[in-house]
Amino acid sequence: MYSKYTRITQLINSNGNAVKNQFVIDGEYLGQSGKFFQSYKTIIAFKPADGSSITLDRASWDYSNTTIRHRNTFTGYYSKQTKNMIKDGSIILADLNQ
Repeated sequence: MYSKYTRITQLINSNGNAVKNQFVIDGEYLGQSGKFFQSYKTIIAFKPADGSSITLDRASWDYSNTTIRHRNTFTGYYSKQTKNMIKDGSIILADLNQ
């Protein structure tokens, strides 16, 4: 399912600071190149490089207020937008932590 992680960096918050234990990982998911967002040891989201649908981990996408805040930074969407996009199928929920 995953292949070739190429680069790992810390997530940068809206103030321009690196966030401890929050990572952006260049890689591939289901044959698509893109970026993963990882909080501690859990993959939260995958954003394809081609701009197609973001995939969120079904069990962890809204785990805590901290996860939600950093997920929003990564995706560029607020929580209400994210929930609406899940409902209309613009964002996919899947198991990213197999």
